[in-house]
Amino acid sequence: MTTTTNATTAKATAATAATAAKATATAAAPRTAPRVGPVPVLWLALMATPMAAGANAPVLILPDMARSLGVSASTATWLVASYAWAMAVGTPLLAGLLRRRGLRAALHLAGALLVGGTLLVAASPWLPLTLAGRATQAAGGAGLAAVAMSLAGSARRMGVISAGFGILGASGPLLGAQLSEAVSWRLSLSVSVIAILAVPMVSRYAAAPAAPAVAPQDTFDARGAALLTALATALVLLPHAPAAALGSSALAATLLVLHVRRRPDGFIPAALIRRPLFLGSALLALALSGSYFTLLFSVPRLLTERAGWDATTAGTGQLVALLTGSALSWLLAAASARMSRAAVRAVLVGVGALAAAIAVFASWGPLLLVATLGGIFAATGSNAVLSMHAASSAPEPQRPTAIGLFALCYQLGGAFGPAIATALVLTA
Repeated sequence: MTTTTNATTAKATAATAATAAKATATAAAPRTAPRVGPVPVLWLALMATPMAAGANAPVLILPDMARSLGVSASTATWLVASYAWAMAVGTPLLAGLLRRRGLRAALHLAGALLVGGTLLVAASPWLPLTLAGRATQAAGGAGLAAVAMSLAGSARRMGVISAGFGILGASGPLLGAQLSEAVSWRLSLSVSVIAILAVPMVSRYAAAPAAPAVAPQDTFDARGAALLTALATALVLLPHAPAAALGSSALAATLLVLHVRRRPDGFIPAALIRRPLFLGSALLALALSGSYFTLLFSVPRLLTERAGWDATTAGTGQLVALLTGSALSWLLAAASARMSRAAVRAVLVGVGALAAAIAVFASWGPLLLVATLGGIFAATGSNAVLSMHAASSAPEPQRPTAIGLFALCYQLGGAFGPAIATALVLTA
């Protein structure tokens, strides 16, 4: 009898413990399980767009930065160039990590780079260490942007991210100047760290890390990644050292082509870059981005010389035009689902060409601002819509790579634009 009672008691105790454990697991599940459904686009925009403000924050405060670091203003411009270089190089590299190791690994590494780079910028008393911090910041921000673009999923949602790039990029110089005056130029260079706030939320919506998109026995294509990095570096340096960069880029491009032929499934998939839809989308984005950044640096000078505007009026007018054009680009992204690809490209090319023509011939101030508005509309619209075209041209496992290479082309336009403006307008 005693044995039976003990057995019954043990069973009851075990059942009670199991019930309690089940209740505990159920209560804990909502806190640990990933949320179902797409990541809300505002979280993606918060994760991707602060890097645009960080990139443009130094524009008005370069002399203050130079004095603080004990260097010339021309030397201090490398703080801008290093950021642009790391964005261009970091985007395809972090997109490659996303493709191979999944979302969580890319988020963690990009977030760590962003925070680590910001700490270096905040504490470094020397230019070389500050340059390293800026480059690390930009690589982390580029990684977060690549993740956000990969998770967008539609041109409408990508339009929100792209419009955010334009708005924060336009506001970056003024924001940087205000923060520098109120606190320090180092705080101005740290605004991109705000993106880290979105990382935990994006992680909650993500499922468990996906298996790598390549077979486990495949090794990482380090040579392909290194050659792409060398090519991107040479192209970014082309405006600063044309002769050396031109030779280096030609050599790197030749070696990269030979490598892709030997390893067609490596870091740069041969099947992807042979697709007309991908190539057409990436090259058009490069052209429209280069045109926009040329206008961005040229129009203030043109407003002063042709229309007689002072610097303050020109800067304010351009800011309004940039904000308006960025917001309007979302309308194109939202409507693109109901338009054919040919119609979308016709709008982008038409507006971009008209903006360039106005800048060449117009002398009336408001019309020059229309050129700026059209330039940013075409560039941010291409980033939103053509990035989705480029991604759709690739199989699912290669879509992060397609996004990364597309973004690289877009950012190269940002490197070429200021050089073109300098050659055509700023040194005239």
